[in-house]
Amino acid sequence: MNESAGNKPSSEVNPNVAKNIRNFRKKELKVDELYNQIINGDKSALSRGITLVENNNPKQQEKSAELLEKCLPHANRSIRIGITGVPGVGKSTFIEAFGGYLADKGKKVAVLAVDPTSTVSRGSILGDKTRMETLVNHKNAFIRPSPSGDSLGGVARKTRESIILCEAAGFDTLLIETVGVGQSETTVHSMTDFFLLLKLAGAGDELQGIKRGIMEMADAIVINKADAENKRPAERARSEFRRALHLYPEKENGWKPQVLLCSALHREGIEEVWELISSFEEKVKKNGFFEHNRQEQNKFWLLQTINEALKNRFYQHPEIKELLPKQLKAIERNETTPFEAAALLLEKYRNL
Repeated sequence: MNESAGNKPSSEVNPNVAKNIRNFRKKELKVDELYNQIINGDKSALSRGITLVENNNPKQQEKSAELLEKCLPHANRSIRIGITGVPGVGKSTFIEAFGGYLADKGKKVAVLAVDPTSTVSRGSILGDKTRMETLVNHKNAFIRPSPSGDSLGGVARKTRESIILCEAAGFDTLLIETVGVGQSETTVHSMTDFFLLLKLAGAGDELQGIKRGIMEMADAIVINKADAENKRPAERARSEFRRALHLYPEKENGWKPQVLLCSALHREGIEEVWELISSFEEKVKKNGFFEHNRQEQNKFWLLQTINEALKNRFYQHPEIKELLPKQLKAIERNETTPFEAAALLLEKYRNL
C-alpha cells in the first residue's frame, strides 16, 4: 500500500459512521440544555448528568459544579431511604417489590447505590439492575448503578451529588442501596432520612456480619423472606429484635424503631413498610428533626468534601508521588517507621 493511501484513513471509514461521530462530538450538550432537560424529567438527560458528575476530568468537573448549582434550588423535595443488608438477604428483590409498589402508586422512584468495592466485585450492582427487570422498565422509576472506585469517600460524594440531580428531575422517593457491609452503611446513613435494615431469620448476627452499630442506626428492621417454612422463625426473630431494640438509647428524633416482616418475593408486607416510613416522615417533619437532620448532613458533607479534596491533592502532587514509594521501601527495609515516614511526607508537602 502506498504512503499517500495510508494518509487517507477517512476513505476506509464508513462516511455515515464518521459523520455520526463528528456530529456527536459537536453535539456535546451545554450545561443549560442538560439542566433544562433534567428539570423536565428527562431520564436520558438525568443519566448524562450523573455521568458528568462521575467524570473526574477537571474540565468536566467544572461543568458538573455548574450543573449542580443550577439544580440545587430544585432539590430537597424527596424522602431519601437508605437500604442495607448483607448479600443474600434479598435487597434486589425487596427494592424491586418496594420500588414497584411505590411507582404503581404514582411515586417517582430513583434507585442509587453506594458500592466502593465495585472495582473488585465487578458488576454486583449492574447485576441488580438486570435482575430488577420490571422496575427498570417502569415509567416512574430510574435505576443507576454506582460509580466504580477504590475510595468510599469519592463514590459516596458522587452518589450524594446524584441525589441532587434525581430530585431536580422530580424523583420524590430515593432508595439508596449499600452493597457491602461496614463503613458504607455509615456513609449511606449520612445521606438519607430513613435507614432500613434488612435481616434474615435464623442466620444470627455473627453470621450476617452486621455490627451492633448498624442496628443502632436503623429506623426499621425488616425481616425478609418471611414465607413458607421461614414464617415461624421470622416471627421469633421479630420478637427477639424488638426486645433488643429496647436496650438501645432513645433516638434524638423521638422515633422508636420498629420491626416488620415481609416477603419481597411474594410482595407481602411491602405496604406496611411504606406506611411505617410515611409515619416516620410525618413525625420528624412535625417535630422539626427532618430539616435539622438535613442541615447536619450538609455540614458533614462539607467536611467530607474538604477531607477528600485535601487527600487527593496530597497524593496527586508529583513530588509526593515520587517520594512515597521510596518511603514505603524504607519501611520494608526497617530504615524508618510509618510515623517518621508520614511526618517526613507531610512536612515535605507543607513546604511545597
